[in-house]
Amino acid sequence: MPQGFHQRAAELHQQAAHAHLVAATHHGKEDHLTGHEHSRQAMEHAAQAFRASQEAHQKSATAAGKPEEKP
Repeated sequence: MPQGFHQRAAELHQQAAHAHLVAATHHGKEDHLTGHEHSRQAMEHAAQAFRASQEAHQKSATAAGKPEEKP
């Protein structure tokens, strides 16, 4: 199975981590409006990363011939 699904999930996790770091920096500089916006973006990236991770896991299980697990 190509590693593309896992790679995409990893990229989304990195984007979320970066956005959280940027938000923390802005909050530390008393720039709360910008910090809140970056926090919102970080949460969106984290949700996308989670969905991509679930999809990659399901596709890996399917490719391996294992039954699909329900969360």
